[in-house]
Amino acid sequence: MKRAFNFNPGPAVLPLEVLQIVQNELLDFKGTGMSILEISHRSAEYEEVNNAAMTLMKEVMGLGDNYKVLFLGGGASTQFAMIPMNFLHPGKTAAYIDIGSWSNKAVKEARLVGNVHLAFSSKEINYIRLPKMADIKFPADAAYLHVTSNETIHGTQMSEFPSTNAVPLICDMSSDILSRQRNFGKFALIYAGAQKNLGPAGVTVVVIREDMLAKSKEGLPTMLNYNTHAKENSLYNTPPVFGVYIVKLVLEWIKKQGGLQAVEQVNCAKKDRIYGLMDKYPDYFKGTVDKDSRSWMNITLRLPSEDLEKKFLAEAKSKGFIGLKGHRSVGGIRVSLYNAFPMDGVNQLAELMEAFRKANS
Repeated sequence: MKRAFNFNPGPAVLPLEVLQIVQNELLDFKGTGMSILEISHRSAEYEEVNNAAMTLMKEVMGLGDNYKVLFLGGGASTQFAMIPMNFLHPGKTAAYIDIGSWSNKAVKEARLVGNVHLAFSSKEINYIRLPKMADIKFPADAAYLHVTSNETIHGTQMSEFPSTNAVPLICDMSSDILSRQRNFGKFALIYAGAQKNLGPAGVTVVVIREDMLAKSKEGLPTMLNYNTHAKENSLYNTPPVFGVYIVKLVLEWIKKQGGLQAVEQVNCAKKDRIYGLMDKYPDYFKGTVDKDSRSWMNITLRLPSEDLEKKFLAEAKSKGFIGLKGHRSVGGIRVSLYNAFPMDGVNQLAELMEAFRKANS
């Protein structure tokens, strides 16, 4: 078996150990004689998976019983609409920090529902930097403040978050959830598409504090109301069973690594390997964002010319490095280093970058 080095930004690399467990259990899940793809979501076997995944999520994040974990469909993009639908009440204003393509999409969805205040935006400077905490301004009575922790397209990541006092803090953590230690307890709601650090495409994880859940509007469409899913333990309708099952396995894998402390150490070493090379040759491997705004998960860079970028990407592909092309909206090169990406692959990429520079300078 030949495995590629998968740098895709999402759906992304999954731990090989997890894939092997899935492979071994696929035809007969826990002695049922059925695949996990076939069993009823009302069965005791799936209920155990569902509950275990919820418990593990809170355990890994260090959260207590005042939080609910939901497994929903529709991706993070549906959350862009669900959040203002549930929490942006008439006459209130929601505050948003706009630091990239995904946060900008969240802003657009919220504006369809009600009033939006931009607490900060770097759009005019092409999203090359994050705000200092003093740059963030929002009403003291805002319905909530929405932030995006990591922007996959532009390659920025927030390392600290504002103090919001009584204003609930909501975070889209789709591309860096569980990649490092954080004080998750400061957030009223966290959401993430699973397909980068948690599992396959098709399941969205929402972690919501109970006091925030109590603020949800009444009279919403059933499937767009967080209370619907919280009251039924994410089993109101048929959930993304296979996705939740893999999320559970990934969470077990994170615990086995030593939890978020160990995961953070590995991720730090991975990003340091690539950024170190960029800093050594800044005129050749040109970072696209300010150094203090750099993402650990999605490293964005340009070479001296587009022709060299095309040549590098072709050479990388020939060596089994997949998914290094930058997003179509910005071009360049993007190195996505999610939790499951191996250090060996990072070292091999760095060696390729070094050799390519020598041969093409």
